Amino acid sequence: MAKSQEQLQQSRSLSSLIYDPKFRSYAFQILLLLVLVGFGWWIVQNTIVNLQAQNKTTGFDFLGVTSGFDIGFSLIEYSRSSTYLDVFIVGILNTLLVAVTGIVLATMLGFVLGVARLSSNWIIARMATIYIEVIRNIPLLLQLFFWYFAVLKSMPSVRDSLEVISGAVFLNNRGLYFPDPNPNDAFLWVQIAVVLVLIGGFFLQRWSVRRLEQTGERFPYIPVFIGLLIVVPAIVWFISGAGLDVSYPERNRFNFQGGIQLPPEFVALLFGLVIYTAAFIAEIVRAGIVSVNKGQTEAAQSLGLKDNDRLNLVVIPQAMRVIVPPLTSQYLNLTKNSSLAVAIGYPDIVNVFMGTALNQSGKAVEVIFMTMAVYLTLSLLTSVIMNIYNARIALTER
Repeated sequence: MAKSQEQLQQSRSLSSLIYDPKFRSYAFQILLLLVLVGFGWWIVQNTIVNLQAQNKTTGFDFLGVTSGFDIGFSLIEYSRSSTYLDVFIVGILNTLLVAVTGIVLATMLGFVLGVARLSSNWIIARMATIYIEVIRNIPLLLQLFFWYFAVLKSMPSVRDSLEVISGAVFLNNRGLYFPDPNPNDAFLWVQIAVVLVLIGGFFLQRWSVRRLEQTGERFPYIPVFIGLLIVVPAIVWFISGAGLDVSYPERNRFNFQGGIQLPPEFVALLFGLVIYTAAFIAEIVRAGIVSVNKGQTEAAQSLGLKDNDRLNLVVIPQAMRVIVPPLTSQYLNLTKNSSLAVAIGYPDIVNVFMGTALNQSGKAVEVIFMTMAVYLTLSLLTSVIMNIYNARIALTER
């Protein structure tokens, strides 16, 4: 009788344990973790077996081997005698150049188009709508082909180059040429002065907004900031003896000498990414502005705020809370879409490292793993930065 009661109590405790939500949540998480670990172990073992069957070794020793091929566009010194590690670095820098520049330009263009979409001017609003609806419904790859093959490759030859700015900026089927500034050592002080003015301008803008909110008096922020940005570096220029030797592109029979050349692949890729991503950012901005209660605008208007002040001080700050999360996704998409550079020959990390370097070294697993790690790192870093900014502008309860 005692044993039956003990068995009954054990069965009850076991059943109560099974139906306990906390126990079940831990049990399912542990089970899922075991499944994932087992799946990962199976992938690793399967990869090792297949590599051994093909008599291939693993490791990252190949990074110190000479690459033996050239790269058409590089931000650092590179030659055929450079190593595969140099190829990896060149690919990362070229990818970062397109991604960072594209994010900045696409954001600027997207915000302008988003505001234009809501303009009271019928022509401006319709032109912005047509742009957005056309661009975002055409695949990005086709747009890259259009800008590269139909536009840039059909540009005039070197002899008949287009002078965008007379004697300074030229455009032809070999790319975009513009002056190359070569500062001396003392020019570092001028750069420091510019950075300090920019930092001071940020705090000056915040102070001017607080002053307007507290007193209603407007501070001429833009003229003052522009004046400081010109006067302070100019004073430092003359005091420090800084110099700037500008090398202008000069045309000869076959090509240009001097200046900086941006290859047509870079121009087409950047232009395509900016034009395409800006269309999506414009819709995000428009949705964010529309999400702000109309009463906010009416209240700002009743206080006598001008149109620009209503937009900058009332509408945009509230709209940013809606804009930032999907805007982060567009930044991530632009960075990952830059891998389409391989279609038009721009030497990004996919083209030179996961393409040429992989084919020559035969280290497929290592090369693909490193390339994936680069995109994962860039995406996570972008997400962290945007999440920090999103947390700063989020509404806080009082």
